[in-house]
Amino acid sequence: MSNSTRARIRRGPPPAKVLTDSNYRKYALPALERDFSNRCAYSMQHRSRAGGSAMLMEIDHFDPTIKNRKRHRYNNLFLASRFCNNRKQGNWPSRDERSVGIRFLNCCREMDYGDQIFENSVTHLVFGVTGAAKYHVRMLDLNAPHLVDERRDRAELRKLLFEDRKIVRESEAALQAFRILRTQLEYLIPPIPAEPGTDT
Repeated sequence: MSNSTRARIRRGPPPAKVLTDSNYRKYALPALERDFSNRCAYSMQHRSRAGGSAMLMEIDHFDPTIKNRKRHRYNNLFLASRFCNNRKQGNWPSRDERSVGIRFLNCCREMDYGDQIFENSVTHLVFGVTGAAKYHVRMLDLNAPHLVDERRDRAELRKLLFEDRKIVRESEAALQAFRILRTQLEYLIPPIPAEPGTDT
């Protein structure tokens, strides 16, 4: 695990109901949407960008090897886009892989983005700097074209909004466009730091 003791996601109270095969989606989804801010645990893609519907956000069982009712414990449930959930499915590293640190990152127990996963500011590809992060990025296909395109869009919008303010000040129409773009930016994948000490 990373040296960091911080976690990207802080969970609130779990659902009051005991979660079972038949009810876990109904009772866990509202709490997961709250705790993950309507974003995929893995790609950070917002629900509105992952198809625009709550039905396209799914519940991933983080450790798919847990059996019986224990698999539905709230701390094993993650909000995931359909894309990431389909990529992860029942994949889990073998015992030998886990013994050398190959695993999925748990954003509820550790910092992933900005600590173990970074973004290249030119290509907008993400890359892991630990064995676990490399596995995580590869298995979840976090460099799928639609995710790279969204990170590129986010970078261009941030540049327009925060660096090219002269453009925005030139007219009322531009101010209105600024407001619209700023609203759009709220729903894009948030900024992912570049690795410290790199120029890209």
